[in-house]
Amino acid sequence: MNKNNIWIIFIICFVFAFSTFGNSLPTNKQLKHKDAVLKSLLMGINSENYGLRTSSAYMLGELEFSESVIPLMKMLRNEENEEARIMAAVSLFKIGDARGIFAVKQAIRFDESDRVKKMCEKIYNTFHFEHSNAQNLLAGL
Repeated sequence: MNKNNIWIIFIICFVFAFSTFGNSLPTNKQLKHKDAVLKSLLMGINSENYGLRTSSAYMLGELEFSESVIPLMKMLRNEENEEARIMAAVSLFKIGDARGIFAVKQAIRFDESDRVKKMCEKIYNTFHFEHSNAQNLLAGL
């Protein structure tokens, strides 16, 4: 490959990266897409299908949709399946909203499953460990 081809590839990558990541304000189309994804995932956690419920909860956490905190709290509290309750707790942790973290804390005390209690305790402790480290780091500046 000669130097001209390398420069052409570099310029194409630069233009692609700038056009993809350069616009920090969401467009109307992007907002509509986000709303559609959010609505679909919220419908998914209310589904009769276990796999759809848990994968929807997972994606809500990965995408950090703060609008999903209340439905995920409901899932953590009312879901019959242990794994689904744990997934709801993990997603609430990833979102990081205080209401969701409090729900995880409450699950430590009130969930009927020892397994869910232990996982929620680990999730809750991890959140506070990360949060306290961030505060200590900021205090040192």
